[in-house]
Amino acid sequence: MDIDIIAKALKELGHPTRLSIFKSVIRAGYQGIAVGGLQTQLSIPGSTLSHHISSLASAGLLSQRREGRILYCVAEYEKLQAVIGFLQDECCIDEVKNNAAESEQ
Repeated sequence: MDIDIIAKALKELGHPTRLSIFKSVIRAGYQGIAVGGLQTQLSIPGSTLSHHISSLASAGLLSQRREGRILYCVAEYEKLQAVIGFLQDECCIDEVKNNAAESEQ
């Protein structure tokens, strides 16, 4: 995955309010959570919540679904896995290379 896309996702998650929102959305599962429920749960003014949700959505971390008058936020788990995978993919790879090089000496 493109490093700029990962950086954008991590930037958006780097804000405490957005991280709290995202964590609540993750906890809600695949059906998501109503925006009104998020607002009540986190005690965030509607306009502020809307701004933060928009930022998370623009980073691809969540999507929204409307059912009648209720708007739900749903985590994009594949994107979350891609971000985590990006961070883990090369874990300790240099350590293995360095140990092999030292063994040869």
